[in-house]
Parts: sequence; structure tokens; C-alpha cells
Amino acid sequence: MALNKIFTFLLLNKRQKLVTTVIFLSLFLFLSEFFTGSQFIFFAIALSILTNIFLYLILREDIKNTFYYPIFILPFLYTLAFSLFYSLIPARILTRLILTGVYGFGLYSLFLTQNIFAVSGIRTINLQRSARIVSFVVTIVALFFLINISFSLRLPIYILPLLIFTVSFFLNFQSLWAYTLDTQLLGEITISSILISFCVAELSLILIVWPVNAAIYSIFLTGICYTYIGLSHAWIEKRLFKGILWEYVWVGFLSVLILLIFSKWGI
Repeated sequence: MALNKIFTFLLLNKRQKLVTTVIFLSLFLFLSEFFTGSQFIFFAIALSILTNIFLYLILREDIKNTFYYPIFILPFLYTLAFSLFYSLIPARILTRLILTGVYGFGLYSLFLTQNIFAVSGIRTINLQRSARIVSFVVTIVALFFLINISFSLRLPIYILPLLIFTVSFFLNFQSLWAYTLDTQLLGEITISSILISFCVAELSLILIVWPVNAAIYSIFLTGICYTYIGLSHAWIEKRLFKGILWEYVWVGFLSVLILLIFSKWGI
């Protein structure tokens, strides 16, 4: 019976597969409220793995003989972020329906962008810039949720920075790769991702003793990471002009200002 369903799924066209997958995963996310404790964590990880399995089945013909591994980083972390964040929101049916709807819309948009990146490995298409913007937005959302979750867990001082570094590295790596799609620049992308992630991890270590709540903590680190990644994107595209530089600097300044204003001692 299960094999018949899988075979039927494989016979669908790509858009039908995308819609079916998004509905299926969104339904499972909504049902995750019935899991608690360690069961919830295992369910979140399983749902994230399932997201990548479905994405592979959808794109398997487009990613043959290409370096496709970064395509699966963001969908996995996006689903993991929403799944874990689900446990932090109030147990109201309307709230969960809204969050599930946001997840489904974001996942469908993300699948479309990953499809564009996969096809771009074979031939040049005109939708790359739009796909990169969507991917960047989803990256920032996933990063915010994951940082918020990490800080809310009140992890030991020697674990939290490592977790923030790991999450930040993978999100930075796939985001920078999406702006190049070039395997010859993997070394440069890896080094840049390590440097950005190290800076964010250092800030997270400082903020452990800072008198702010998880939301402000997450906004600050996400804003700083947005600045770093955005400047890296502009540098990769060779458009790091004065106006663009100041645009990202102001975002970083605003992040610091929010941190100071909402600290318990004020400014």
C-alpha cells in the first residue's frame, strides 16, 4: 500500500508534487502539538528529514551530476525551526493555524527557489535573483527562530555558542552559495561562513549575561547576521557601493539600538 502511494507520487508532475508535499508536511506540523518532551524533538527532526526526502524525490532529475548538497540545508533547518518554535507558542487553535499557514506558504516558496537553483546548475534562467531574495528572507526567518529556541532552552555557557555557531554556519554557507552556484568558490564561501558564524557565536557568548529576553536576543543576533550576510552578498555580486554599505550598517546600528533600549537597565 505504501509502495503504491510512493509510486503514485512519483508519477505526478513537479508542481503537483510540490503542492502535495507542502500540504502533507503542513498537516504533520499542525499535528505535532500532540507530542511533548523528547517525543516532540524526535518528531521535529523526523519531519525535517522527511522534508529533504520529498525535496530529493521532486528534484532528483535536475540535480544529477551537479553539486546539489547545499540545496537541502535551508529546507531542513526551516522545517526544524518551525517545528521546534511550535512548542513555544500558545496552545490556541487559531495561533497554530496561522503559524501552520505561514509555514506552508514559506515552504512552498522555498521549494520553488530550490528548484530554480537546481535547474540553474544545468542552464541559466532569469529567475535567479528573485530566488535569491526569497531564499535570503527564509534564511533570516529560520535563523531568528533557531536562535530564539536556543536561547529559550537556557543551555550551558559552553554549549549555546557552539550551537549558535553551527546553525549560523550552515545558514550562511547555503546563503552565500546561492549567490554563486560555483563549486570553484566553495573554499572562499566556507571561510567567509566560518568567520561570520564565529563573530555571531562570540556575540551570543557575551549576551548570555546580558539582561534581555529571548526575543530581543534573537532580534539582535539576527540583525547582525543579516548585516554580515547582506554585505557578503553585495561583495559577491560586485556591487558593494557606498549606498548599499550604509544600508546594511544602519541595520546593524538599529539592532544594537534595540538591544540597548530593551535591556533591563535601559540606555
